[in-house]
Amino acid sequence: MLVARPQGRAFKVIDAFSRVTRLGEGLSASGVLSETAMARTLDALEACAEKIERNRVGRARLVATEACRRARNGAEFTARITERTGIVPDIISPSEEAGLALGGCASLLDPHVPWALVFDIGGGSTELVWVQNSPLGQQVMGIQSIPTGVVTLAEQWAHELASNTGYARVVERIGAAFRPFEALHAIGGMLAGNMVQMLGTSGTVTTLGALHLGLERYDRSQVDGLELGFADIAAVTRKLASMTHDQRAAHPCIGPERADLVVAGCAILEAVCRLWPLGKLRVADRGVREGVLLSMMREDGTLGARN
Repeated sequence: MLVARPQGRAFKVIDAFSRVTRLGEGLSASGVLSETAMARTLDALEACAEKIERNRVGRARLVATEACRRARNGAEFTARITERTGIVPDIISPSEEAGLALGGCASLLDPHVPWALVFDIGGGSTELVWVQNSPLGQQVMGIQSIPTGVVTLAEQWAHELASNTGYARVVERIGAAFRPFEALHAIGGMLAGNMVQMLGTSGTVTTLGALHLGLERYDRSQVDGLELGFADIAAVTRKLASMTHDQRAAHPCIGPERADLVVAGCAILEAVCRLWPLGKLRVADRGVREGVLLSMMREDGTLGARN
């Protein structure tokens, strides 16, 4: 959650809240959101509602993504959210989710590189966005969303991810799901000559950025906008793979909530890097939440206003 006040072409964050609730835990097997996962999420959203009231928020929007899209009881759960917290959730489409993620991190794109591949690795899905880029702005040329994220992958392929050969098979499987996007847009043929840049927004890339920098505690100001080489990503991935679950859980930039998810995220990221070997990417510690704020500011006519 972000509470912000419009400030010129951007906004000033007044309050923020984040908690990993694994809403989609068990969803791939059952087709429904579990009572335990919904309870964890409702507790977190109740904390958000309290912050919204305390900050006297004038306008708010809550978006729900892949877990609620896919679950048979997704709409029932959003009704429970409203009943308990007063917040009215909006289950958004994959294309809107991708567009909001792009809107939230577009300011990190180099305006002089004409094309951009933006990806967002979530808990229940991964979105790819192919963007025509210029100093005047961005135009979305293509979007792909696959129903594989760090939570679903960690659940379905935990055994494979624990071994080198199994991990390689998972990477290949994810790459195969992305190949239709490459076939449609022929991105690979444009990689030379500084024609394409890559931007990643997710907990996976921010965690890898923090580990690459050797941070003892996560620091957004050092990670957001960081340029990360593919060789650096591979080195950190190897280090993570060699650590035990408890070692990952004890690391202050990972923690127990993400200890079993970060390797799954590395597999998705490696599939992206193999299919489009640009050699480097830019890390964005921003995405859908920031995109939602900016879209509301545009609707209200406050984007660019002097507040």
